[in-house]
Amino acid sequence: MTTEYRIRLDREACDGVFACLVRDDRFVEADDGLAAIEAGDGAAADPTDSDELVVDADDDRLRDAEAAARACPLDAIEVTRTAAETEGATAQAQGGER
Repeated sequence: MTTEYRIRLDREACDGVFACLVRDDRFVEADDGLAAIEAGDGAAADPTDSDELVVDADDDRLRDAEAAARACPLDAIEVTRTAAETEGATAQAQGGER
């Protein structure tokens, strides 16, 4: 089952500890010594032109992303389910589908 979610990496808060890398292989070390996120197709966003990287995902790796966020000692990673995913879960909990 896939889940729609967003990963946000605050590169200003990142200090290059790289606890995220061992929990989710989409996180990589960029040339500037800070973390970056590779998109699902293997293409990485250019981390040097932004203090924040955002990747939208629709896959079965939500737990990997959440583990990376929990492991970050600087709380530089935020993982949130998208609105569509949240609305669907609410509808199922209420006994209906949207």
